[in-house]
Amino acid sequence: KKLRQTPPSSAEYTVVRNYVEWILDLPWNVFQETDLDIGKAKAILDEDHYGLDKPKERILEYLAVQTLVERIKGPILCLVGPPGVGKTSLAKSIARAMGREFVRLSLGGVRDEAEIRGHRRTYIGALPGKLIQSMRKAGTQNPVFLLDEIDKLASDYRGDPASALLEALDPEQNHTFNDHYLDVDYDLSKVLFLTTANYLANIPPALRDRLEIISLPGYTDDEKFSIARQFLIPKQLTANGLADLNVTISDGTISRIIGDYTREAGVRNLERELATLLRKIAVRVLKEGREKAYGVQASMLRQHLGVPRYRREHLNRDDQVGLINGLAWTETGGEVLPVEVSVAPGKGGLTLTGKLGEVMQESAKAAHSWVRTHAGLLGLDGEYFKNTDLHIHFLEGAVPKEGPSAGVAIVCALVSALTDIAAHHDVAMTGEVSLRGRVLRIGGLKEKLLAAHREGLRQVIVPRANDLDLSEVPKEILRDLEVKLVETVDEALSIALVAPWRHAPREDGPHDAPVYGTTNRPEA
Repeated sequence: KKLRQTPPSSAEYTVVRNYVEWILDLPWNVFQETDLDIGKAKAILDEDHYGLDKPKERILEYLAVQTLVERIKGPILCLVGPPGVGKTSLAKSIARAMGREFVRLSLGGVRDEAEIRGHRRTYIGALPGKLIQSMRKAGTQNPVFLLDEIDKLASDYRGDPASALLEALDPEQNHTFNDHYLDVDYDLSKVLFLTTANYLANIPPALRDRLEIISLPGYTDDEKFSIARQFLIPKQLTANGLADLNVTISDGTISRIIGDYTREAGVRNLERELATLLRKIAVRVLKEGREKAYGVQASMLRQHLGVPRYRREHLNRDDQVGLINGLAWTETGGEVLPVEVSVAPGKGGLTLTGKLGEVMQESAKAAHSWVRTHAGLLGLDGEYFKNTDLHIHFLEGAVPKEGPSAGVAIVCALVSALTDIAAHHDVAMTGEVSLRGRVLRIGGLKEKLLAAHREGLRQVIVPRANDLDLSEVPKEILRDLEVKLVETVDEALSIALVAPWRHAPREDGPHDAPVYGTTNRPEA
């Protein structure tokens, strides 16, 4: 009515017309019929992705429930994992398996609240938010909607977009989502929202509370090999115009690329290296002809890809004093983190190097306190620490390191250095340590075990409190690694060191400090 009464020459005419067009262009009560064939959906998911059993199982559960219930509130699934493990492509496969439209909104760097909730119509150039724009693009009210990189949301004086997403992602509220531009309620409850993130801690707590977290921790070397053979090589053969030619890449070549040229939780760099190989072959095809058979052997990698980028030189290959393999979790997967300790005459100082965060520094100080408390068990007198400087160093000093889970590794490295007993070079460990010598639960166990397996280690020391987490670790990893569950530092030391670490206390030294789990009562 207002548009009819407004002269076309008026500036307000364009504003009202744009508003009316947005209202009419949006899908109202337009729904796609979901394909609820569980067998077909499972086949599509398996065809597009190798492994990822838990995410696939959750999607099939959603389809099964939707088959049995006429109306289901759309769950908000959050796929969390390192780069290159297939989070975004899995979302596309879910849409294909369900037979629904797929729309994707990248949230990386979004810092303006209006990009989510829209601008008020009074502003020049006002538009609806990205959610409403994507719904118009989908043309249906029940698409599969991917909010990519939700942990990269920023906030500044223009607003907090993470808070603006709360209404859209809350199943109790999103049936009346109100965009500032439209200023009418729009139903988002039928949308299947999927989100992805690399680092769960960067998602605001209020937003994380509305998400169902599904972890994609990374692939084993065997899984990477299968992915390369089944998915990456055929894809790159087609991309480089070699699909119709006789081109073969040997199994040894793929294994060497995985071990020597990539170091990642996903397969993104693996695909780049394979593409580089195939581009070299494309040049040879133009020189030597299309009829010839072309093969790539492991011995040709140095010629085509250069010197291996990753070697195990930072890992000790023989038993050494004061050197322990710790395990760390990073946003790109697990890493083996060697810990070195040196002992020198001095004035009782403790030096920490390796670009450590506050939590890691506190963990090192707690480990140092445990060692000083148990000086009698190490055969050291009361004056020893007053005249000795200790230096704890984490290799790759330019890389920031943070977290408490290196505590037990620091204790073992300190005891090894102070007692002059070597540590096993093929043993790694993870666990937070308390002042009383307890080894406490840690996170990221699967990623850490994958890193230890990738580096060819034999044994891994893990907190006993993490025993249930072992059920999520691939069986081939547990088959190759000997996982030792420990509850106290005493147990960890008996496994990590090549000889018994307890020494009889000197006569002029203090009495034995109590080991965790014992008592000072004389009758005990």
